[in-house]
Parts: sequence; C-alpha cells; structure tokens
Amino acid sequence: MSAASAPGPERADARARRESILRAAKDVLARSGVNAPVREIADEAGVGIATLYRHFPQRADLVLAILDTEIDDVADAALRLVDSGPPRQALEEWVESFTRLVATKKGLAAALRSDDPGLAALPAHLRERILPSLTTLLDRAVASGDVRPDVDAEDLMLAVADLSHRSTSNSMIRVLLDGLATPRPGSTRP
Repeated sequence: MSAASAPGPERADARARRESILRAAKDVLARSGVNAPVREIADEAGVGIATLYRHFPQRADLVLAILDTEIDDVADAALRLVDSGPPRQALEEWVESFTRLVATKKGLAAALRSDDPGLAALPAHLRERILPSLTTLLDRAVASGDVRPDVDAEDLMLAVADLSHRSTSNSMIRVLLDGLATPRPGSTRP
C-alpha cells in the first residue's frame, strides 16, 4: 500500500460523532437495555442512522464498545482498591462497583448468553478482565483472615452477577458478603 492510500488519523469531526454515539448508547442502554432500537441511539446522539452504522456496522459492535469499556473500568477499579484500605472493605467496595455494572446494564445478562456471533467475545472478556481483579481482592481478604479460605472467585463473581441483575436491592448482596466472613471462634456457622 502506498503512503498516499494509507488511512490517516481519524478526523476530529468523525471522532466527535463517534464519541457522541458512544455517550448516547451508554445512556440508552442503561435506560432501555441492549435491545434498544438503534434509531433511539442515533436520535439521542444527533446523528443519522447511516452515520451510526458507518461507525458501528453491527448492533453488537456498539454494544461491545460500551460494555467492554465499562467492564474494563470495573476491573481497573480493583487496582485502585487493592492498597486503599482494609482488604475486606476493598473487596466490598469492588463488589459494589461490579453490582452497579450488572444492575444498571439492562440486558447485560442476556447479552452474555446471546447467540449473536457479534457478542460471542463478551463472556470471555468479562471473565478475563473481572475474574483476575476479583481474585486479587479476594486473596488479599483471605490472607488477612477476614474472608473464609474456601470461597472461589468465579463462584463469587457468578453469584454477585446473578443477584445483581435479578433485583435492584442490594440486600441479598449484603447477605452474600456477610457469608464470606471467617467464622468467629465459638460460632455455629460452618
């Protein structure tokens, strides 16, 4: 390919439209779920449907762009929390951020189980990014003696995700987190 035909950097106006689409999609997906009409996203972004499809040829491309970024943000939060305070508190704060991700993304659970080939990479991305973050925080809480050593990070991730998308209440998450505590001497809990 000659230098003349090589693609150049994205134009500022195209980049601004793409960012506008992503912001609108984030709002619409939070409000209406991953199956929201693409027209609703384009209208909220102030662009035509053709412009949206030029940037995101498939609905799955747009969903992945939003969810991947948010999954990465939650995973990265563990790095900030790991040395921020007591291990159990850091774990609980991180679980809250993961809970918000799942609870506020209507249709995230459906997207994770979707047959859409464009969304096939989403479950693996979630596991690859979320599981190591959770494992780091969980291992630290176990090492401090605050959390039982028999807690499996993947089981905890799946339980939190399942509880988060089923209810807007965090009461069951609180019960789950309380159940992680190392039993006190004389306790009848296993």
